[in-house]
Amino acid sequence: MGLKAQIAKIFAGINSKNEAKWIENPLESQNNIFQELIAIGKYTKFGKEHKFETIRNYEDFKKRVPIRDYEELKSYIEAIKKGEADVLWKARPLYFAKTSGTTSGTKYIPISKESMPFHIKSARSALLNYIKEKGKADFVEGKMIFLQGSPQLEKENGINIGRLSGIVAHYVPKYLQKNRMPSWETNCIEDWETKVDKVVDETLTENMTLISGIPPWLVMYFEKLIEKSGKKTIKEIFPNLQLMVTGGVNYNPYREKMIELIGEDLDVIQTYPASEGFIGFQDAIDSNDLLLLLNHGIFYEFIPAEEFFNENPTRISLKDVETGKDYVLILNTNAGLWGYNIGDTVRFTNLNPYRIVVSGRIKHYTSAFGEHVIAHEVEQAMQKTLKKYPAQVSEFTVAPQVNPSQELPYHEWLVEFAQEPENLDLFATELDQNMRELNSYYDDLISGNILQALKISTVKKDGFNQYMKSQGKLGGQNKVPRLSNDRKIAVGFQKLELLK
Repeated sequence: MGLKAQIAKIFAGINSKNEAKWIENPLESQNNIFQELIAIGKYTKFGKEHKFETIRNYEDFKKRVPIRDYEELKSYIEAIKKGEADVLWKARPLYFAKTSGTTSGTKYIPISKESMPFHIKSARSALLNYIKEKGKADFVEGKMIFLQGSPQLEKENGINIGRLSGIVAHYVPKYLQKNRMPSWETNCIEDWETKVDKVVDETLTENMTLISGIPPWLVMYFEKLIEKSGKKTIKEIFPNLQLMVTGGVNYNPYREKMIELIGEDLDVIQTYPASEGFIGFQDAIDSNDLLLLLNHGIFYEFIPAEEFFNENPTRISLKDVETGKDYVLILNTNAGLWGYNIGDTVRFTNLNPYRIVVSGRIKHYTSAFGEHVIAHEVEQAMQKTLKKYPAQVSEFTVAPQVNPSQELPYHEWLVEFAQEPENLDLFATELDQNMRELNSYYDDLISGNILQALKISTVKKDGFNQYMKSQGKLGGQNKVPRLSNDRKIAVGFQKLELLK
């Protein structure tokens, strides 16, 4: 074991003790965060407008601060961009993280002097937790690749603007700089396909031990590596590869494809980073849920997903959540986001400690007939089906077909198979049955002859990447929504002739 690995194990032990303090006192930790946020927020423009000086507890807060999405906070963001200070948070942000919104266009999410360290600390804790759990630290001795956005930043009125992953690249500690790949010049390439080709060239002969990125990027990178090297698996190329770190989308639908590409079921840490804050990470390798980070500058609120579009939905804090129920996640952060709807739904799997899975997007669902199917359900149905009828799925999305010619409506699944099932009809029947078991509303619509069974439309190889490229969203943090409530994406595939 090298010196870096030995030091990493020491730090892993220290980190574990520090994390245990808030994990063992979750509600106290959240209350402390709440009080800190209000104490600072009351001196801001937002705090004065919402009478923060009268807030003594969470019930007061709910009366003063409504739930908002980005559009409803945009006037405050624009004021900051024009140079105002003390608007949402004290002083001015260090950065704006630039993200692509599905309805708001480009969004500018503030990152403050107080919030920035938690983006770094959380990522570091995820790795240190792995070292503590598995007793493996050798990966710190080899090369580590982070497939991310460009670290080049713009500037507006003194505030740096860029992609979150590009901003974080400026905080890689010096002791890891020599191990880190790709090169700065390659990271700055904007065109994603050109960038991945260059990354392949730079890393092909290196001793890669850790690889990080969102699953669709990793699949593209691995396929290009195998094609260029002439090898059959990634493990043949990188025999010392020990760990993958993923985020952005659920890893499980990609797992079988990854195992095939890599050549084994590699250790994976799933994370939940967002421009708004680092929300959770997988703290147990043998489990797929994520530890909710409760002492990292965010006070969380939750709204039952089925009530979200009601006029007065239930709004609760951590102490009142239940397992197995989908909640819309609401954030209050030390960067000045207040009552902020991040757009995700989460489901608690454990309350001691508090662990979650990301179950979907509140705006990404299929409910053209009142079934309200969410991402967690379609992903679970696909996983169950793949166990019975082996195949490999590269990517998929679901859209309603409301007015088919001379037949009942149905859900259309656009699926890109890396390896098709032997019998697609049996596969579709099993998939439909699994959906009916997971969603009672969908089952009722099938039983009542309102809907017919789902249909699968197979997508050509690399079709999803071609679609995203046509939208100007290939690479970065962009991904195709798992579900739509309209035909826009499905029609896009048809127009580009991406269906078989």
